Amino acid sequence: MNKALIAMDKSHSFRVYLAITTKMVEDARRIHQASPLGTAALGRVLTGAGLMGLQLKNNDDKLTIQFKGDGPAVEILVTANGEGYVKGYISNPNVELPLKDNGKLNVGGAIGAGTLTVIKDLGWREPYVGKIELVSGEIAEDLSAYFFLSEQQSTSVALGVKINKDHSVLAAGGMIIQMMPEAKSAAVDALEKLVNTIPPITSLIEEVIEKSAGKTEEAILDDLMIRIFSKLPEEFTVERLEYRDIKWNCDCCEERLEEVIISIGTKDLQEIIEEDGQAELVCQFCGTKYHFDKEHLNKLLEESIKKEV
Repeated sequence: MNKALIAMDKSHSFRVYLAITTKMVEDARRIHQASPLGTAALGRVLTGAGLMGLQLKNNDDKLTIQFKGDGPAVEILVTANGEGYVKGYISNPNVELPLKDNGKLNVGGAIGAGTLTVIKDLGWREPYVGKIELVSGEIAEDLSAYFFLSEQQSTSVALGVKINKDHSVLAAGGMIIQMMPEAKSAAVDALEKLVNTIPPITSLIEEVIEKSAGKTEEAILDDLMIRIFSKLPEEFTVERLEYRDIKWNCDCCEERLEEVIISIGTKDLQEIIEEDGQAELVCQFCGTKYHFDKEHLNKLLEESIKKEV
C-alpha cells in the first residue's frame, strides 16, 4: 500500500495525516539492499517526510529531512514534495546493532547523537531551514521535537517499520496529529490520553489489514483511522478530508547529472577527459548509473567554457 489519508476532527481542533507505506519502504529496502536496522531507520524517515510533504501547499513545494549523527548509520537524507513523491538514502544501509532490551531494532543507537535539519523550498527567494539537536535518534520523537521547537506547533508523530524474517518489510506506516491554532483545551487533554494508549502503528496496520479481505486501500485507511480514534469523545470525532498518494519516486535524469558534471568547472572536467576519457555517475537515491563517454564529456566541456566566459 502507498496511500495516505488527511482528516480533521469535528471541532477543528486538530488535523490528522495517516499513511500505510509498506510498499514504499520495501521499494527503498530493495534499492539500497538495506539491513533490517537500516530499513527501519530509513523507512521511518521516508514515512515521516512523506507525511510532512502532504502538509505543503503546492505540489512543487519540496522539503528535505537530514538526520546526521555519530552512530554507525552516519546520515539519513530524504526529500519529499507536495505531490506525495518521496526518495531517500542512508549512508550505511548495512548498519547492524544488537537489539534493544525490549527486543526492538535499535534505531536510536544507529543514529546516535547529532542534529536534525529540515529544509523547505516553498518557491521563495531563500528556503526555510530549521535545525535542532537530536532528542533520541528514534525519528518520531525527534520530528515531534522539531515541530515544537522550530515551528512552534504541538504535534505528535508516530512512525513504524516491521520486518519479516526474510528481511522484507511486513508493515510500515505513520501518523502525524497536529493541533490547530484555536484548538479546544478539552481536545488536547483527550488526545494526550489517547496517544498514551495507542499500540504501535505497525501493530494497528497488521490488525486492520488482516480483517480487510476485498477492501480497497482507501477503505483500509478508513478502518485504521476509526481503530485509532474511536475512543475520543463524540465532539472530537475524526472525519476524513481526502485521500492522497504517497510513494517512492526518484526523479534523477541524465540532464541533471550533466549539470553536476558542468558544475565541477572547466579545469577539472578537462582533466577527467584527458586522464579517463569517460565518467560514470551513480544516483545516491536510486542507484541508477549514468555513463558519459568522451564525446559527451567534450560537449559538456564546451558548455562549461561558455558559462565561464
